[in-house]
Amino acid sequence: MDRSQKADVVDDLKTVFAETSVVVVTRNLGLTVAQSTDLRLKMRDAGAQFKVTKNRLALIALEGSRYSPLGELLTGPTALATSGDPVAAAKVAVDFAKTTDRFEIVGGAMGDTMLDVNGIKALAALPSLDQLRATIIGLVQAPATKIARTVIEPAAQLARIFTAYAAKEAA
Repeated sequence: MDRSQKADVVDDLKTVFAETSVVVVTRNLGLTVAQSTDLRLKMRDAGAQFKVTKNRLALIALEGSRYSPLGELLTGPTALATSGDPVAAAKVAVDFAKTTDRFEIVGGAMGDTMLDVNGIKALAALPSLDQLRATIIGLVQAPATKIARTVIEPAAQLARIFTAYAAKEAA
């Protein structure tokens, strides 16, 4: 990798760190190509990214960013999982770590807050942003549905009474 390629990698990482809301630092202890591909696909499906980079280049990209304290976690064969959704990358990483012992979570950060392994696991246990939105929409719609049902019910009762009288008269 020549100097210009390294500069491009650093610029890409700086952009990722500026746009992401969570970074999960993982350690790759000999994943197979199939496992690595599976992990990348799961990350992509969840709206997250998984990047294996040289620690030195990641350290350069971390300088001056809000994630700069993560530099102390970058030792050995590490990779970074990032996402705009604060839960997506953590959830996929924790789920994948349960399936293999060759992948471990080292720590991470959400905004300015550093997270250890337990913090990442707690973050992964939270509902995703889409699930929270669906819950809020359901809570907002429930009272409106109840109001509509309450308003319509007297008219429906009257209609049933008139139908019963009409049936009685016809008989």
